[in-house]
Amino acid sequence: MKKLGLVTVAFAVLLLSVSAYANKPVKSSLEIVDNLIVGLNSDNYGLKVSSAYVLGELLDRNLVKKDKAAEAIIPLLRILHDEQTENARIVAALALYKIGHGIGVYNLGDAALQDDSERVRKICENLYCDFHIKNGSAYFCHYLHY
Repeated sequence: MKKLGLVTVAFAVLLLSVSAYANKPVKSSLEIVDNLIVGLNSDNYGLKVSSAYVLGELLDRNLVKKDKAAEAIIPLLRILHDEQTENARIVAALALYKIGHGIGVYNLGDAALQDDSERVRKICENLYCDFHIKNGSAYFCHYLHY
């Protein structure tokens, strides 16, 4: 009998907490992108890289609009050009590719030519060329090989 009482109380607490959470409004994609931009500008490495990754994933799933995500281009470029770790630069490059804005894509080509890491250069080259192939401007890929 005590077990039934405890289970009932636990269920009631769970039900109340779920219903309280259900009444909270879901943040709009505009607020989400604004929060991710704060994360991109953070000094915390993990938060910065995670924010870039999440932004890219949300773009993949069409949960944020590209024009709103374009507000993140400057912080992503800062990561692409200034961050010390390859992984951070690669995640930023991927997010810039997914945004698909000309400034970001141009900088992917620049990183493909000038990054210190061969791995980052190769990934940026592939992203740059894939973007141009998908958009009917594959001839831009040839400029990377001169």
